[in-house]
Amino acid sequence: MFADDGHYYIVKFQNNPQHVRVLANELLATRIAECVGLPVPIMEVVEVSPWLIENTSELRIRTGGSTVPCQPGLALGARFVVAPMEGTVFDYLPAAMLSHVRNLDAFAGMLALDKWTCNTNGRQAVFWKRTRDKKYTATFIDQGYCFNAGEWTFPDSPLRGVYPRNEVYAQVIGWESFEPWLSRIENFDPKLLWEIAEIVPPEWYGSALSELERMMEELIGRRTRVRELIEAFRRSTREPFQNWNETVSAVV
Repeated sequence: MFADDGHYYIVKFQNNPQHVRVLANELLATRIAECVGLPVPIMEVVEVSPWLIENTSELRIRTGGSTVPCQPGLALGARFVVAPMEGTVFDYLPAAMLSHVRNLDAFAGMLALDKWTCNTNGRQAVFWKRTRDKKYTATFIDQGYCFNAGEWTFPDSPLRGVYPRNEVYAQVIGWESFEPWLSRIENFDPKLLWEIAEIVPPEWYGSALSELERMMEELIGRRTRVRELIEAFRRSTREPFQNWNETVSAVV
């Protein structure tokens, strides 16, 4: 959708079939990722009028055999990573093309954030470049299943929240490959977390403020567990970090 600020957005509505809290999750996790320094889309709260929905036949949600109009009001807008006429966007690149991604190392940082926020979906990314660029940039999209979607719980599992292909983790050689993002997560200011939570419209979580507060408190406490969760993934049958360097120190 084209907004009055002159930008294009992917818009999610309150009555989307996933869960209304998916909107809150997207806004929370994306703003947190932005503070950590990870490449994510700009997220905005956008207002969609009833008139626009009534007069736009495409603004319908199809589930099974039924169709319902999108719900007007405050919706979530994820800004296009590049305007449609200014470049190209792909949601998949073959392994041979990953060397043309300028920020492939950021996949390690996003893994740390997905483990912190317990993303129960596979990690999604898009690769984009402007018309004259020679290299692609990875941007991490779709944070709706962080905090376990509508449940707001943290059922950790080694293979949750990870990218489906090991090639993106080829540059991971040790804990240093997760910096500076991992240290920023471990030292994330709780005050800043609460400030991010305050911008979420109450209608996106059913005005259940106590549940939001409980979830944020648990998120604050999980900062110290991120290394443990990454380690569980590293030692999984997936064997994601093929170039991890096990250094052995000897005292003489």
